[in-house]
Formats: sequence, structure tokens, C-alpha cells
Amino acid sequence: MEILQHIWGSTPEGEGIILYTMRNSRGSEVQLCNIGASIVSVKFADRNGNIEDVALGYKEPTSYVGDGAASGKSVGRVAGRIARGHMVIDDVEYRLEVNNGPNHLHGGSKGFANRYWEGRVETNRVVFSYVAEDMEQGYPGELVVEAVYDFDDEDNLEITYLAKSSKNTVVNLTNHLYWNLHGEGSDKTILDHELKLNSSKVLEMDTVQIPTGKLLDVAGTPFDFSEWREFGRDIDAEFNNIRNFRGYDHCFAVDGYEKNILKEVGQLRCKATGRKVTVLSSQPAAVLYTGNWLAGGCPKTKSDKYYQDYAGVAIECQGFSDAVNHPDFPSIYLKADELYCNKIVFKLEQF
Repeated sequence: MEILQHIWGSTPEGEGIILYTMRNSRGSEVQLCNIGASIVSVKFADRNGNIEDVALGYKEPTSYVGDGAASGKSVGRVAGRIARGHMVIDDVEYRLEVNNGPNHLHGGSKGFANRYWEGRVETNRVVFSYVAEDMEQGYPGELVVEAVYDFDDEDNLEITYLAKSSKNTVVNLTNHLYWNLHGEGSDKTILDHELKLNSSKVLEMDTVQIPTGKLLDVAGTPFDFSEWREFGRDIDAEFNNIRNFRGYDHCFAVDGYEKNILKEVGQLRCKATGRKVTVLSSQPAAVLYTGNWLAGGCPKTKSDKYYQDYAGVAIECQGFSDAVNHPDFPSIYLKADELYCNKIVFKLEQF
């Protein structure tokens, strides 16, 4: 394993944007940058040995500042939506920025995804750190966060999120990597990709993408990924607002979830290339987002083009959507001085 680093550019404030390249003995490669502790590229072989970049991303480093798609970024303090920007912690009401329709999304417009993180190399890993001020984006507690990236010679990419707060608060971190197993510059969508999920329940959603609190059985519905299901098969179905959302943008409960235990969430594959990604996580849920609104919302891409809708799919391992307002959901509450620790693993494979 080798890790290279170089200055890729600078922020509008003049801070250096650093690109980290992790390359293993197979020739597979992961690139990261310190804006949003982001994954910039993931390169691994198809069934014929052709190595291509399968992660969506941008040509210019400054494009990672403020991109609406949050491509490859570490998202927080709370990933996903919080209804009407309202939450209560320890009987104290907090009002958060409303930045997505009537709701708060991904920690706000200046959430972790759009922050400058400090980066360092520790032997065979890259570690990004960020300190969020007390009441930053409306959240209580100074929060010290680390995003740790490990990549090995078996093509396993592991992300560990660590956090500790000075006050009781809420934390829900994830990575917003978009996959296209044809290759990010292929001009092909992910509608022919197939997914299997270890999930028998999906959250019922209202028309503004907030959970009603009810969990629906997926069996026999367009959300049944118990066997391989192609995204394009039901991308226009009416059930649970798929058509209204222009595709999948839904939170699935992981079967058999146990706190702090790494479990297989699912597998994503592309028959045309023979690439497969197995996803493991210690989190209770995964949000499936099929890139329904990528057209017109992304800067120029690495392949010097612009992404269209469904150019990539994100499988965001995290807590339940709007958990702060649903006491029956697994809690994202973090007590002062307790350690938050969750992992995501992407196993890059062929079939």
C-alpha cells in the first residue's frame, strides 16, 4: 500500500485542498480530499481486469465546496432530513436551518460536507479531523470528529467515523459516495444496476420526504431487494412516493441490527462489467438514493461532462431518517464525553 499526497488547489479563503491517493498491490486506487473528508475517486477492475473510476466526482477541487449533490462527502452533524428543522434535546427546543423544502438536510448548508477538514497520513490510513463549534448550524455541543479511511490489498475500503461532544447532542454521520459500476465517465446510468439488501422493512415517507413513523413490509413491493432487483424496474412506481421523488430516496432498516456490530447491508452489482460492491455497516439503516436530481445540480465532472439524473447511486449507511423526532426509532442521541463510533466497509469485487 502506498499513500501519496499533493496540493490539488485552494479554497476561496486560501486554504490548501489536499488530494490523497491510496494505491494497493492490485493497482486499485482510492482518492480523498479534505473538503468534506470526501472520496474523490474509486478505481478497481472489472471482470476483464480493466481498472476504471466508478465514483462520481468533479474536475476542479473548488467544485467540492458547496456542491448540492454532496458527492463522496462525509455528511453531518446529522445526515438526512429533520422535519421542519425542529428537534428537542433534553427538553430544550432547537430550531435548525431549513435548507431542503420545508426541512433541514444533511446538517445544514454549512454542514460537515462543506467544511474544511485537517488531514494526515497515519502509516496505511488517512485521517481527517474537524471541530464543530457549540451551536454550529444550530446543534448543541462542541463536537470533535474524525473520519478514518483504510484501504487494503484485498480491495476493502473501510470508513470509521468517531465523534465526541462537550454537551449532550445528536450525531448521525455517513458517507455520500455515488457509485456507477460502468465507470463514472461512461455516460450510462445506474438503472441497469442490481441491488440486494438485508432489509425486510422500509420507512413509510410523506410527500416532503419525512418518515410517518411507520415501517412497511417490503415483500412484494418495489422495495423488495431480498433478491437481485434492477433499479429501472420500478423507478416510476407510485408505491411509497417513488414516482413523487423521481426514484428511490428511502430509508431501509437493516435486519438484525445490533449496536456496534458490523453487519452486511447489501450488495450492488453491474452485470455488464462484472463489478460488485458489498456494503457492511454498524448502523441501523441505509438510505438508498438513485441520483434522482443530479442533472443540472453538479459542477463539471472528472470526465469533463455534466452528470444526468441516475448517473450514480448512493447507499448511505446511517441512523434512521428524522430519528430525533421519532422516539421509537434507534436513537442518535450522544451524551457528553461519550464516544460515537461507526464503521462502513465497501468490499470491491468481481463476479
